[in-house]
Amino acid sequence: MKRSIYLLLAVFMGCCLMIAGCKKDEADEQADGRPFTPRVFNEAALFPESPDSVRVLMIGEKLPFTGMQYSPGGKVAISWKVNDKEVSTADTFAFTATTGGAFRIRLEVSYEGKTTSRYRDVFVVPDTYQKKTAAGVVLAYLNDTAGYKYIDWNTITHLAYKVGTITAAGVMDISKGEPYRKAEELTGRAHINGVPVLLCVSGTLSGDGWSVSQSNNFGAVITDAAKRAALVKAIAGYIAAKKMDGVDIMMTDINASSAIINANIAATGLLLNELRAALGAGAIISVTVPTNQYHDRYPDLSAATWLNVHAFEDGVHVGPGKVPGQPSGYDYFVAGAQLWKAKYPASKLVLGIPAFGLRYNQLDADGNNLSWSSYNYIPYKDILAAVPTASDKEYAAISKGVYFNGLPLVTQKATYLKQNGFLGAYIWTGDYDVKGANSLTGTIFNVLK
Repeated sequence: MKRSIYLLLAVFMGCCLMIAGCKKDEADEQADGRPFTPRVFNEAALFPESPDSVRVLMIGEKLPFTGMQYSPGGKVAISWKVNDKEVSTADTFAFTATTGGAFRIRLEVSYEGKTTSRYRDVFVVPDTYQKKTAAGVVLAYLNDTAGYKYIDWNTITHLAYKVGTITAAGVMDISKGEPYRKAEELTGRAHINGVPVLLCVSGTLSGDGWSVSQSNNFGAVITDAAKRAALVKAIAGYIAAKKMDGVDIMMTDINASSAIINANIAATGLLLNELRAALGAGAIISVTVPTNQYHDRYPDLSAATWLNVHAFEDGVHVGPGKVPGQPSGYDYFVAGAQLWKAKYPASKLVLGIPAFGLRYNQLDADGNNLSWSSYNYIPYKDILAAVPTASDKEYAAISKGVYFNGLPLVTQKATYLKQNGFLGAYIWTGDYDVKGANSLTGTIFNVLK
């Protein structure tokens, strides 16, 4: 038994000597000038491999870089850089967020002319910002599944983040904006570009920015005084926490049963007034309103900063047996504008323009839409991906046909707004659009500026 123990100890000591010898050999190789790339250990959590991994900080927060080890130990030269400017040569570093903006923190470890580097991108949400000068409004909505990279900040004046959804349980779900502080980063990047951000609150929506048929999640909350008060508190708290500039009330639950439509519409006015009292006179509050038979049932909405008129998707071309066609034409747009201009000044109205198409997937024997489930909506960017030359058209031969707003029609609509003194336009949605010469948002902005 003792002999076995002695043998194990001998093997163990031999391994230790071999390891020590390896380490000595490695150091000797370095000393002899043979190539050796310096290494960094225990850095994975501090320097994620994904290039899209951005750490979001608020002013005053710190991000420490500690716990790393270097090889060859005690022989490397260390350099910490922030946006390519050296700030430290110590083994560890702590970045302190003192001003808003984007920063790249880089660690460089050098030995014998070779350098190993790691970096971490950081975005600091600014406390204050200077709003860009604009005579009117070009508002882009952004879906909760999208991010800031879909937006061209040069072609919008305002952004509405569609991240607040009233659930069947009667609560505001904002979970899509929480991972990696997505909502704070979006707001901060908008502010650095001078763009105010609104929290958009709605019920469950379909692809055209209107409520799902018979949905009443939002209506059930705002028609109940206690639930409405809780919602106002939640909205105000969220706006303050994310440093947003206001709220867009997209209360579109007006296609539910006729028994509750009027109550929902009336409660929209109550919600508006209570939000104005909670947020103050300086907050932006917009209300999305329809261009259907219910438009004249709305109460006084003058407490809103402006009204977003949903002047697209006429509903004429969907449903069993309906003739395929343009659902968001110029005439329908103008008619919607005139409906609300009869109640409010044009300078208080922002008209909606779609960045999507109505796609027919099945037709009946007469060439008409087959059923309630035989059509859907396709983003403008996907239309152009399938038919790159479609930007100057209103129809694309995709599936059984897609009708949409191309550049000529959008130019015509924006020109009408400018010539008739309207406040501006909104695009549903910015992440459905493209950037560059074929951008619908850019076209609107250039006409209205």
